[in-house]
Amino acid sequence: MGIAIQSLNAASDAEIRSLTDREIPSLMKLYIHLHSNPELSLRESNTAARISKELENAGFVVTRNVGGYGFVGVLKNGDGPVVMVRTDLDGLPVVEETGLDYASLIRAKDLQGRDVGVMHACGHDIHMTCFIGTARLLSQLKKSWRGTLLMVGQPAEELSVGSKAMLKDGLFQRFPLPDYMLALHADAGLEAGKVRLRPGDALAGTDNLDVTIRGVSGHGAYSYTTIDPVVLSAQTIMALQTIVSRRISAVEPAVVTVGSIHGGAKHNIIPDEVKLEITTRYYSDAVRERILSSIDRIAKGVAATGGVPKEFEPIVKLRENESIPPVYNTPELTVRVTASIEGILGKENTEMADKVMGGEDFGVFGRTSEKRPLCLFWLGTVDPQKARGGALLPSLHSSRFAPLPEPTIKTGVKAMTAAVMGLLAK
Repeated sequence: MGIAIQSLNAASDAEIRSLTDREIPSLMKLYIHLHSNPELSLRESNTAARISKELENAGFVVTRNVGGYGFVGVLKNGDGPVVMVRTDLDGLPVVEETGLDYASLIRAKDLQGRDVGVMHACGHDIHMTCFIGTARLLSQLKKSWRGTLLMVGQPAEELSVGSKAMLKDGLFQRFPLPDYMLALHADAGLEAGKVRLRPGDALAGTDNLDVTIRGVSGHGAYSYTTIDPVVLSAQTIMALQTIVSRRISAVEPAVVTVGSIHGGAKHNIIPDEVKLEITTRYYSDAVRERILSSIDRIAKGVAATGGVPKEFEPIVKLRENESIPPVYNTPELTVRVTASIEGILGKENTEMADKVMGGEDFGVFGRTSEKRPLCLFWLGTVDPQKARGGALLPSLHSSRFAPLPEPTIKTGVKAMTAAVMGLLAK
């Protein structure tokens, strides 16, 4: 079914701008609080409580503890479509090094019990602030739209498990089924005041694997009496580099990255095992299957050539609960959202995005049997002078990632509000 293109009129655009300016002082206070008080994935209790309360203050009926610390706010305003707007909630185990007055000083225990710093290094504090700004504006603009708003706060995005947990807990059964689903994401390479959109493939699917390379331990001076898993892991890592270059077509996007190696305890002890942590990225299901089968084949093949007995062959474990599909922006919906955002920001501030190899579990919401259309767009966060200066900018997940908050939040609120109203216009 096609989706007709509809943009807002000049009066509605002007009202959105005016209301955004009015809300900015309060939203800046909220942003600073969120930035200074991040919580790790699956631990977002205080964050969820604060954002839920903000939704209730804006007139939404809120249900808490959906799929963990997730929550759903509903605002019904007559007959019409159901639009879902989603934000993520969690921070990252990163020690902040931005030097900001409101920098996070939080430390916490991660899921493995390690003491870690915590930071909103992926912009989820920006996402939540824009989310609340959008909720406030749409509540005040009820005379201009008809339908139902579903404001969804999703936990554990950084672990790629939150969307699945909310769906398993009945998100699409307990609440109005969305006709359209929207989200935004901070862009660490785009200047504040601009957004980027892309119809079709937008973000990659991801898999995480744990590979245990096993051997036979012994004294480092008598290595000939051992089977050295350190050497085998090095050979395996180098062999894995041939997957993308020799097993995948050059026109197909794919990534295989070994992000972590752990093994051994002392200089002169050859250990029994070495553990590798691997992430992969893809857009095609066929490419995904080839990557996964190649990792298994290479790990076990290298072990066999190194003389590892069958009973000690590598253990290759896919973390299936963390696997997420690509984010596919429904083309017809994305065209319509683009028209609304161009109307409020201007075409000069609305760009075409490249598809990227980063992952986002927002795509899971579009892979259910209901096949709901979705669109995620990128929100610029960078000081324009820095963006145009040619210097290397801190990326997402960097300890130095520091969005320029006020213009970023203003742009995000205006863009998301206009996008929703374009779908719910009378």
